[in-house]
Amino acid sequence: MNARIRFIVSVIVLGMLMTGPFLITAVLIWADAQPAEQTLLIQLIAPHLSLGALMTTFGFIVGLLVIRYLFRQYVQGLLKMAESLRLMLSANRNFRVTPEGPPEVQLLAQATNDLAQQRDGLMDDVDAQIAAAKSSVEEEKNRLAALMSELAQAVVVCNRDGRILLYNSRARLQFSGLAQAGTALASGALIGLGRSIFSILERNQIDHALEVVRQRLHKGAAAAIANFITTARGGQLLRVQLVPVLSSRDESQQREMSGYVLTVENITRSLEQESRRDQVLQSLTDGSRGCLANIRVAVGNLMDYPDMELEIRERFVSIISDEVVRMSQRLDQTMTEFADSLKTRWPLEDVLGIDLIAAAQRRIEARLKLPSKMEEIDEGLWLRAESFSLVFSICFLASRLVDHYQIKELRFRLLPFGKLAYLDLIWAGHAMSSETFYTWETDAMQVGNESSPLSLRDVIDRHGGEIWYDREKAAHRAFFRFVLPVVPPENMAVGESVDVGDVRPEYYDFDLFHFRDQSADLDRPLSDLVYTVFDTETTGLEPAAGDEIIQIGALRIVNGRLLRNENFNQLVDPERFLRPEGTRIHGITDDMVRGQPHIDVVLPAFHDFCSDTVLVAHNAAFDMRFLQMKEERTGVAFSQPVLDTLLLSGVLHANQDSHQLDCIAERLGVSVTGRHSALGDACTTGEVFLKMLPLLAQIGIVTLRQALEASEKTYFARVKY
Repeated sequence: MNARIRFIVSVIVLGMLMTGPFLITAVLIWADAQPAEQTLLIQLIAPHLSLGALMTTFGFIVGLLVIRYLFRQYVQGLLKMAESLRLMLSANRNFRVTPEGPPEVQLLAQATNDLAQQRDGLMDDVDAQIAAAKSSVEEEKNRLAALMSELAQAVVVCNRDGRILLYNSRARLQFSGLAQAGTALASGALIGLGRSIFSILERNQIDHALEVVRQRLHKGAAAAIANFITTARGGQLLRVQLVPVLSSRDESQQREMSGYVLTVENITRSLEQESRRDQVLQSLTDGSRGCLANIRVAVGNLMDYPDMELEIRERFVSIISDEVVRMSQRLDQTMTEFADSLKTRWPLEDVLGIDLIAAAQRRIEARLKLPSKMEEIDEGLWLRAESFSLVFSICFLASRLVDHYQIKELRFRLLPFGKLAYLDLIWAGHAMSSETFYTWETDAMQVGNESSPLSLRDVIDRHGGEIWYDREKAAHRAFFRFVLPVVPPENMAVGESVDVGDVRPEYYDFDLFHFRDQSADLDRPLSDLVYTVFDTETTGLEPAAGDEIIQIGALRIVNGRLLRNENFNQLVDPERFLRPEGTRIHGITDDMVRGQPHIDVVLPAFHDFCSDTVLVAHNAAFDMRFLQMKEERTGVAFSQPVLDTLLLSGVLHANQDSHQLDCIAERLGVSVTGRHSALGDACTTGEVFLKMLPLLAQIGIVTLRQALEASEKTYFARVKY
């Protein structure tokens, strides 16, 4: 029973106590009296009823005032003290109860403050011991941070679901450079803690690399590493190496992969340089042919006519000399131009042939529902290949065979041939023409809804191999033959195993390794969700009257941490003049917003920043109204759930006098910086929200649904804009 209901019950009881005995007595006397006595009673009492009613009403009012005073001093005072105690216990150790109200309540408040002081002393001692125990861990953490920041390569660490839990500054710089259009605004980037790596890299390629790593781990290989090439936004080519992060294990348990480390290198420029170098070398070759032909003719004449005149002989010698000089100059020019360039090759890794075929079989049977078998497989044959593109090529050919020739089964054959390997795709069916095969070889590959910018010929050329079509006429079968390089015997990893004592130190001890894929599930615990805390600065307080957004600031909360470095902070040109009274508050002038992006550019970028998160704001109804007013213009709708720290404060501290952001921050012990700037207010709101989460848990509000329902019942939820 809440305080309001108890007060109403108290008033009802007071009224019954004041009028009940009189009414009951009057009814009993009236029931016992004779008719003559009843007439006499009416004559005696009737003239004095108005005075009695007045005295009763006056007494009721006095009693009501007394109850109201006692209720405010004792009931509401104790409720307010209880809220303060929760603040001291869970949010703000330095908060103290203000001794006010009756002497008994003041004594209780003083005793509570004394207990809090003693508790703080004990907690300080515990904190000091914990700090001493953590000093070595912090030192290792700082070393790791310094090492990561200085690495020249982009490094990203992910959990099994592909959620990013660590990255270095090089990775942020590289992926920020890949950001396009609105995403590049306001420090927006493709990378961030808790975000999905699949928004940057292709899921299919990472899944394939993980499958390769799992196969190698299962076989006990020492080098459980996978390499692949992928295309990022804007067509940039990235070389990626994937290394597993293995969980600790007991002697009786097998180690499991809890995540993986990606090292990423942008090789677009290197490949462009190689292409240009190949063109120049081709030009050099073509130009040298003419020089060599002239030299060959001149030398032939000298040898065929040893008795030719001296003048003619000197002319032929001069021709040879000029052509040699010309060739020498052309070679020098080529070497000078490309002396500082490194030759970049499509990275090939060591792949066990049977594993590659098994991966292709799984994809073919899953995507095409086509049965497949192995025949004549050399199980110990290792190939030099880029496994993802090669498996995709095999699936592409299988898809074309199903579509054009309705084959019922596909067979695989893998045999060595000197320093090469023959990988055959065999089927029974009709013969195909060389023109058809040429078309398949040069078309961009596609399997279902998956496509690749590469052709089958591109993949074969980058492997330095060959492919052709042939028939086994006696068996009425046909096959495609991939000719691929094999791994030299000295590089084979067969028989090697992982020595537990020699593995790379596992220093990744982050909670995000256990972080699972997030969604706006209303029944999900508040502590498990990812949030975007935001605030807006506007030209005024009336969105429906034409006021506009002039700044959006936002930060993300991941795993209970406010990520100050992953923020969105962008000024907006409102396409109108600012009001002087507004400038005095937020400090933004007309000169500052002129030339900034308009809202139809900024809002989509902000939508990308906060996608797949729960929105948090203070007085969120105000900010959300401005965003909703721009839905038609921008085509961007914010449909995710929204939590309001103003409403949550009303849920937690219903008996407090103020729910302004400054007052809430003071109660919770949050320092306020950058007030009345969008990013500063968003930062303060985020700190306040994190302090509120344990307080909400104490009163049984642990899920998003419960928080939304409790917020809707507060008085402030009635405010509309």
